[in-house]
Amino acid sequence: MGRALTAPTIEDARAARERLSGAALRTPLVRIDADASDAEIFLKLENLQPIGSFKLRGALNRIRSLPREQLRDGVYTASAGNMAQGVAWAARALGIAASVVVPDTAPRAKLDAIARLGATIVAVPYDEWWKTMQHHGRPGVGGTFVHPFADRDVMAGNGTIALEIIEDLPEVDAILIPWGGGGLTCGIAAVLRALKPSVKVYACEVDVAAPLSASLAAGKPLTIENQRSFVDGIGGRGVFPDIWPLARDLVSGSLTVTTTQVAEAVSLIARRARVVAEGAGAAALAAARAHCPSISPKPKRVVCIVSGGNIDASALATILSGSIP
Repeated sequence: MGRALTAPTIEDARAARERLSGAALRTPLVRIDADASDAEIFLKLENLQPIGSFKLRGALNRIRSLPREQLRDGVYTASAGNMAQGVAWAARALGIAASVVVPDTAPRAKLDAIARLGATIVAVPYDEWWKTMQHHGRPGVGGTFVHPFADRDVMAGNGTIALEIIEDLPEVDAILIPWGGGGLTCGIAAVLRALKPSVKVYACEVDVAAPLSASLAAGKPLTIENQRSFVDGIGGRGVFPDIWPLARDLVSGSLTVTTTQVAEAVSLIARRARVVAEGAGAAALAAARAHCPSISPKPKRVVCIVSGGNIDASALATILSGSIP
């Protein structure tokens, strides 16, 4: 049985923006020639955040929302990398301890970044890591648990992205968002519903690990057999029951792409926008190129969320050479 989780309001997002002021960046929105369709494609460059990922917004908003006395024992999260960096960065800024429960499959680049930020790393088997998120915590790890996605304050922090997009591109028709746990997609979609409900929000997944697509088809949250790939920031085993009602009500659909299409998008972003995107961060552009011509009604202006840029150098080199990691 999932916990009762409600979507953030536009007031929550506006309050979050005040908390993030001076820490999280107001990231740029840039147009890219995506070889896709007649649609204008824009990139929302969350990979330019201080930790290289949008996760700073949600982590910082959640931690700054906690009473000071609750922070004495520190904070912790469960993350393969980017949320871990967000929590570690926010904790260091506040001078409190941070721990991170990571799966033993986490990429070295992200583990090194967590260590640089001063967090304690608790490596566990993938199943145990998944259960930590399901149970909203793990026995034996001290501090307040910050859920990487199934948390209203975290989603409100993510929802500040929607405020910025509408201010910078009020005529946007569709926003494409990498689907990991759903906190980014649902946070943005909830704010958009209040601010500009005509905007369509699409989740973007890789076909080797697309739990939302399967869940939407079945009409209920599913656990699937997923395959690991270089697109490590998205593609979990399932849609959490507490996120499912929000996703079902807020998301217009899931657009799936192949790892080859994601690699092509990583390369395109590097060559044309001159920035580095990790696999998950390029998934939305991959989906725009593959699906925009067939979306009905056809969007004229599309924003792709580049959620992060924390990719292993060797994987990036392989992609830029024309191969798949």
